[in-house]
Amino acid sequence: MENNAVVKKPRLEWLDALRGFTMILVVANHVANMGFGMAPKISSSMQFLIMFRMPLFFFVSGFLAYKATQVWDLKNLCSLLVKKIRVQTIPTVVFFLFGAAILGKEFWPTVIEWIGRPLKGGYWFTIVLLYMFIVYYLFCYIESKLKKSWIPITLLFIVSLGLYETCYQPRYFSWAFGWRGHSNEFMDTSSISQLFLYFPFFLYGNIVHRYWNGAKKIMDSSWFFPVLIIVVVFAALDSLKWHTLRMTWAVLPLTMARFALLTIVFMYFRFYHQYFTKFTVMGRSLQYIGRRTLDIYLIHYLFLPNLPTIGSFFNAYRHNFVLDTSLSFFLALLVIGFSIITSNILRISPFFKRWLFGRS
Repeated sequence: MENNAVVKKPRLEWLDALRGFTMILVVANHVANMGFGMAPKISSSMQFLIMFRMPLFFFVSGFLAYKATQVWDLKNLCSLLVKKIRVQTIPTVVFFLFGAAILGKEFWPTVIEWIGRPLKGGYWFTIVLLYMFIVYYLFCYIESKLKKSWIPITLLFIVSLGLYETCYQPRYFSWAFGWRGHSNEFMDTSSISQLFLYFPFFLYGNIVHRYWNGAKKIMDSSWFFPVLIIVVVFAALDSLKWHTLRMTWAVLPLTMARFALLTIVFMYFRFYHQYFTKFTVMGRSLQYIGRRTLDIYLIHYLFLPNLPTIGSFFNAYRHNFVLDTSLSFFLALLVIGFSIITSNILRISPFFKRWLFGRS
């Protein structure tokens, strides 16, 4: 048996379903934002959902990244890095260029414009996730040379929180969304600012998996969930409505709300795991979407609707949470369906299956 062989445990079906649900949240937000032209403050649901949708996605990625039996020698490290770079980079470049050709008014100016922006026309996620895996793999290699301890991963998590904090301090850190209209060209072009924004959630998921037995005891305790609910109510209200904290401390409620909300969603899928198995329609559907997140992410931008009048309607008639959310989710499911059909067509070719979606 090769050194890099990892003993595979049975998949947690509810976790695949959770990933599928998160993908629906991502596409629904893009439908509302890009398709309807709605700013978060216009939507009665989007400003709340975006608090945890991407943190939850990175949390799940970090959770799945931990492999207790992985051998971290130099050969395996290089093999993992090469594979991850291939899987993340080639599909992103191909669909980035194709998206610029289809969605942009002019191909080359659109390419230049997107490259210079941190969100890359929407194709930033795989780039930033690649950064996270590179940092994480290098960390695991170094960690394997040290005495087994909780201290290294804790220190890395604390450092990541510090960098996360800088993104909300533009007065002191130039890369933090720019200050007075000035932006950091390197941070924008590389999208490293997005790495700073989301790496703590990747590490949080990783830590939960590393200490899974202890995490389950905490989640199953009688006090933990009520505390989470209280934290979410006050932190979300302060972040979205009250704004009682200013300047340096203003990010604290947002941070607390993000961590608490993603934990609540995670606990929900775990607690009701029997509804998300392959023996239920909902479970099979969400798991299928969860196993095809890369395909959906890369393709769905091509199918987003162009309906700015809907955004104008919700701007004129605010606080329609049910209608706003239902319409975004309904169209998101249609977009996901068309994305999966396109993916299945492309996967007929073994060449496309391998190089566009990283499957052998």
